[in-house]
Amino acid sequence: MTRNIFGTDGIRGTANTYPMTAEMALRVGAAAGRHFRQDGLNGHRVVIGKDTRRSGYMIENALTAGLTSTGMNVLLLGPVPTPAVAFLTRSMRADLGIMISASHNPHHDNGIKFFGPDGFKLDDASEAEIERIIADEIQLAKPVNIGRAKRIEEGQGRYVEYAKTTVPRTTRLTGLKIVVDCANGAAYKAAPEVLWELGADVIPLGTSPDGFNINLGCGSTSPQAAADAVRSHGADLGICLDGDADRIVLIDEMGRIVDGDQIMALFARLWSEAGTLAGDVLVSTVMSNLGLERYLQGIGIALERTKVGDRHVVERMRAGGFNLGGEQSGHIVMSDYATTGDGLVAGLQFVAAMVTSGQPASALLHSFDPVPQLLENVKLANGTTPLDNSAVQDVIAAQEQRLKGKGRLLIRPSGTEPLIRVMAECEDEDMLRDVVAIIADAVRKAS
Repeated sequence: MTRNIFGTDGIRGTANTYPMTAEMALRVGAAAGRHFRQDGLNGHRVVIGKDTRRSGYMIENALTAGLTSTGMNVLLLGPVPTPAVAFLTRSMRADLGIMISASHNPHHDNGIKFFGPDGFKLDDASEAEIERIIADEIQLAKPVNIGRAKRIEEGQGRYVEYAKTTVPRTTRLTGLKIVVDCANGAAYKAAPEVLWELGADVIPLGTSPDGFNINLGCGSTSPQAAADAVRSHGADLGICLDGDADRIVLIDEMGRIVDGDQIMALFARLWSEAGTLAGDVLVSTVMSNLGLERYLQGIGIALERTKVGDRHVVERMRAGGFNLGGEQSGHIVMSDYATTGDGLVAGLQFVAAMVTSGQPASALLHSFDPVPQLLENVKLANGTTPLDNSAVQDVIAAQEQRLKGKGRLLIRPSGTEPLIRVMAECEDEDMLRDVVAIIADAVRKAS
């Protein structure tokens, strides 16, 4: 079955525009409820979390109506990080977990992410089955079997306590000054609280959500404000999360911004030296820098690449029995601690490494020199597929030949926006700019 609603990470779009309408959310909730309550018995439960977007209220209410109409009991967590929903789905023995968030996107977008009872994101087969039910006539529960909904307050507290257990009990952050930018998003309460309770002197940013300022000039997608704060406050570290706190970007004490590749390089080395890196393998995506791959090869660690998207990283980790993976964008997946990317837990692991080693952030966060990388996003007109155009294919082939032995090229459609992403890496920066410009121009003309 062709998937029309689900994308690379659940359902996502502009709020109040198909498919992110209240009407569709109601049908999605009812279909998911029917799928996870196939035995027809009561007692099934779903936990729902959300970030701080204004449209989250609308989607939350519509999902709740749909789920209860098919007999699911709903526990409403309020604003909590995506990894908290994954954790609480398992912890609370829920049949389903739902996070309402468009992650790093601006406030006018929203999305719906699903987690199965094991805390992992739903597989393609389950998403396809939910789509099939949506397209069909949904069987509703009998009046006596309609589900109940209630808001619970302890969800965030349970996640906060769990996050603290991911570092050794003896690890204290006393004497460390840490800037934490919560992107005015889902972790605006949890992240500062965890760091403070562990002993840090916390300088919070992005902790005043108003429904519209999520990811706006703050967080992992706009870390400059946090970098400035690190320098002005003389902080030891900056931690930047995105809107749903499943991504992280770090900032060293000099104000230098560091992406997920450097974080994964450090964790891979430390875990390998400790004998805890399963298979001596790191799983990342095709977007990770060539410099990371070369660095890992030099210390005896293999890099396995997947398609873009943390769910693909997790699928490969589970299939291979690996315990560390992630994305350049800042998803860091540590399956010893979580079933999905967790920005806060990744930040805690890094701070623990600082404490254990006695080294500053700058000494730990620059394991390799990245190969120059350039990414250009080409906007598409509705319905156009320029990558199927033979002229575009010829241009791409010619530029791939230019880069042979000198770098690499990656052209792909976005899974969440009407864009073609043109990315290249090359030591020769003039060639790099020329290659990307030529391909982007060809894609633009064909769209």
